[in-house]
Amino acid sequence: MRAEINVLGALEVSIDGTSVVPNASKPRHLLAMLAMNVGKLVTSTSLVEELWAENAPRSAISTLQTYVLHLRNRIRHVLPAGRKDEAREILVTKHSGYVLDVDPDVVDAHRYSRLAAAGRAAGAAGDHLRADQLLSDALALWRGPVLVDVEKGPQLEIETMHLTERRLTDLTLRIDADLFLGRHHEVLGELAALCARHPYMENFWAQFMLALCRSGRPGQALEVYHEMGTTIRDNLGVDPSPLLRELHKAILTGDAAIDDPRFVINTWTRNAIAS
Repeated sequence: MRAEINVLGALEVSIDGTSVVPNASKPRHLLAMLAMNVGKLVTSTSLVEELWAENAPRSAISTLQTYVLHLRNRIRHVLPAGRKDEAREILVTKHSGYVLDVDPDVVDAHRYSRLAAAGRAAGAAGDHLRADQLLSDALALWRGPVLVDVEKGPQLEIETMHLTERRLTDLTLRIDADLFLGRHHEVLGELAALCARHPYMENFWAQFMLALCRSGRPGQALEVYHEMGTTIRDNLGVDPSPLLRELHKAILTGDAAIDDPRFVINTWTRNAIAS
């Protein structure tokens, strides 16, 4: 049996190439919750809280059991003749809840976490080429916002926020690795888009300024600093961070340290260790 589970975008769960994702909202929500916790027991209490929050009906447990039966029947339907009974071994009923019992590595979020962790470790160890490749491979698994087509309860909301923040941090680290490797020209377009999309993430602004300066465009780097400073002062009432002020001063004075890869890697390593 070959299973594939994707949560980094729309929910996709397939067995031997055939989707088992239901169309109805609640069963779909249930499948997403089990997929995000693949291989782990998810208690009935947690599932009721996730599916209905504070508005659980009196029939919540029996309704949950019906949804599980529906999902198991969908799995049974796609299994080949002679293996239909394996549906109970894939979606397992325990005394206190349920387990989607498949290899965690079939889940894109699990592969992402594994690759990204290896990339962060490589960068912290000074192997920036390997870090760049591993983080690029990890980030390439994302097809859109986490479970974009699933209604989320409190637990999935928290997990979605965690993964989304993790992705932004890993994206920052991958770009820092690119800058260390001298790929400042290649990341300019990406950084311009990221600064527009995330106007309060100063790491992206700092990387954009650095890439512009190393591309022979220090004047534009100073304009970017002014734009960013205006944005955060007008909307947040704060000044740019010490890191950005240090970078701004280095550009103004033509400090040769800007061209030293370690200028950004010092920040990269600090972030990698902190993560």
